[in-house]
Amino acid sequence: MVRPMLRILVLHGPNLNLLGNREESVYGTTTLAEIDALLSKLGSELGVELEIRQSNHEGELVTWIQEARGNYHGIIINPAAYTHTSIAVRDALSAVEIPAIEVHLSNIHRREEFRRHSYVSGVALGQISGFGPIGYLLALRGLHEHLSSHGSTPVSGAGLSRGAETRSH
Repeated sequence: MVRPMLRILVLHGPNLNLLGNREESVYGTTTLAEIDALLSKLGSELGVELEIRQSNHEGELVTWIQEARGNYHGIIINPAAYTHTSIAVRDALSAVEIPAIEVHLSNIHRREEFRRHSYVSGVALGQISGFGPIGYLLALRGLHEHLSSHGSTPVSGAGLSRGAETRSH
């Protein structure tokens, strides 16, 4: 029996579109496009279909999370500032019951006090922070391993093409 391709939704939160020229001492010089290219390459190597999106709008992120049910096996999310403020993002992740990995470029636990609390971590499968862009690759490898070893239910994949795909907003 041929196993269906795993589908993973990657969501980047607010201000991540400014990577590469935003607070380089905290976030580094790698751009979001470069991170997406690294993810796409690894996704192809692992045989994982990726949909990659970015939004500065909380409601749009919530909608994408809700739409993930039945279409994706897992979610990788960097909620950025919404990590510390959005119960809506947290509740959407909890509601869809899809394994999610929370990613942060910087180590949020070594930053300002208000950045040390994550609403998302309580409903995420795991959190990776402080490894810069490599954290996304660690998340993809970890989620792939988790989904492969725990089995995954088929998803409809409506509107998705085969192979790694990137779509940013």
